[in-house]
Amino acid sequence: MFIALTLFLAVALGVTLLKLFNHQRAVRSLHQALLKKQPFLREDLPGVSGHSWDQLCALSNDLIVEVGHLQQLRNGQLAQLEATLGSLQEAVLIVDANNYILLANKALQGIFPRAVNILGQRLELVLHSAAFLNYVELVRRGTAQPQNEIEFIDGPQATWIEVTGATIQTINGQKAPWTLFVLHNITKQKKLEAVRKDFVANVSHELRTPLSVIKGYVETLVDGSEDIPASDRARFLKTIQRHTERLNSLLEDLLVLSRLESINPGLHRESTDLNALFRAIMDDYRARPAGKEHRLDFTPDVAVGSLLVDPLKLTQVVENLLDNALKYTPKGSTIDLSARLSSSTEVIVCLRDNGPGIPEADLPHIFERFYRVDKGRSREKGGTGLGLSIVKHIVQLHAGRVWVESTQGQGTAFFFSLPLRTN
Repeated sequence: MFIALTLFLAVALGVTLLKLFNHQRAVRSLHQALLKKQPFLREDLPGVSGHSWDQLCALSNDLIVEVGHLQQLRNGQLAQLEATLGSLQEAVLIVDANNYILLANKALQGIFPRAVNILGQRLELVLHSAAFLNYVELVRRGTAQPQNEIEFIDGPQATWIEVTGATIQTINGQKAPWTLFVLHNITKQKKLEAVRKDFVANVSHELRTPLSVIKGYVETLVDGSEDIPASDRARFLKTIQRHTERLNSLLEDLLVLSRLESINPGLHRESTDLNALFRAIMDDYRARPAGKEHRLDFTPDVAVGSLLVDPLKLTQVVENLLDNALKYTPKGSTIDLSARLSSSTEVIVCLRDNGPGIPEADLPHIFERFYRVDKGRSREKGGTGLGLSIVKHIVQLHAGRVWVESTQGQGTAFFFSLPLRTN
């Protein structure tokens, strides 16, 4: 009897363990099917039977089908959204509640070249800006400004972005809303604004000095006209005349720059013999008082023929360079103008002097507006600080290049190129 009971219990335990094993295997199979979102058949669960298991299998399959349908719908909506936003020139970025990037159009990569294959990445790892991340949180709270300007710094390069953000409903049914951002690159506008501010500040500064001098002397003449000796009155008037001429020169240069930077700069090209043009300019300067105190040489190149250029504007280029050389080199210095055919595509023109030279730190800025190496000396000599900027603009209008080479104590050489062909 005891042996029979033992055998019965052993068999019952074996059957129970077998059923438990089958159930565990069935649960694992069901778990894998749910993870893979792949429907399965009843036969995929061998050794398991019963109404409850049948219901569980049916409900699980329905759930897998529904999830797959929702996934397809979500992917389709995201693809449609991406296709719609991809054609926009504005950069568009969508992140979820945990700052994972869900969508980014091609325009975003145009602003941030390193933002490649960023879907699914954390926003903090892609756009390194505490100000932008703070703006993201403000948008989620509903306390952000409609538009915000943010500076992104990547090494020496700074990018200014005008960003607008808003929360949107999710596609996958999550409770926490997504956040959409539209980014507009305003770096060029910021640079132009900075240039404009600098330009206005520089012009104001340049105008203030002569105007203050003129105003002071005029007030002196008006208030004490009867008591001022004739010699002092004449000296005052000459000072007023000198500063008036400086103002007129500054305004003329500003007008020239304005015309050169306009849509129609008025470039009138004609076939011009460069050697003859440059020789005539040097002959004219040799006859001037300042030219007689220097040695002016011209070194032609017979290979340089006629070019299609604007002779008046090209004359202005050479004259501005000559004026600078005559101002800043001591009497008796040699100034040499040369033109040579450097290749089959361009002519290189060089104006070289043996004057004091330009400090190396000033060379990168020499063609900027109002930039002066020796500010006090330049003003004394009547310079406006715009001559070299005009030179640069005229040469660029001719599709050429301009540069300078100088060593202190060994002179300065200004170069500009002129292409042989303009098309």
